[in-house]
Amino acid sequence: MLPVELHVHISAPREEIYDVISDLGLRVAWCDNYQSQYRLAWPNSKGEGAGARYLLRAPSWRNWMETMVVEADRPRRIVERTHGGRAGRSKGGIVWELESLGSGLTRVELTIWSEAGTLRERFKEKLGFRRWLRRGAKGSLERLRMIFEEHPDRPLARATVAAFEPLKAPRFGMHPHRAVSRPRG
Repeated sequence: MLPVELHVHISAPREEIYDVISDLGLRVAWCDNYQSQYRLAWPNSKGEGAGARYLLRAPSWRNWMETMVVEADRPRRIVERTHGGRAGRSKGGIVWELESLGSGLTRVELTIWSEAGTLRERFKEKLGFRRWLRRGAKGSLERLRMIFEEHPDRPLARATVAAFEPLKAPRFGMHPHRAVSRPRG
């Protein structure tokens, strides 16, 4: 699939925007218009190694995707690798680039690309998946802009780790109040 490229201008310092984008636990607050059942892969939701799983709710097609942050260059760039689809054969990536345009104005560029792993997925992409993805990502970028420019009156929604109970973390070698683990491998 050809890459989907979008951008938005946000009236906020790029360090603050970077902190929100790089925290996968906060993605549910502004990407839930086209992603559902968003769950973190492990308690560490920030920076390199952070991972999440979510369902893309395209019309007549449901597709589970997994994403992992592979490069985090604060405050300029975040690179994520994705895979999903049938047997996880579809590969892709998401690139966030933040450019400071002056005092308190930041240009956020989003590039999403994917390679269908099966013939069925290639066929579905030709039926309008790219157009649907562009519309959903554009809406989420506008929601991200509103978070910084309109300052919500309640805390942002956070994703949780599937089946993770912080009070049981000491059994697995983690402190209950700092339940942060690193992926193995």
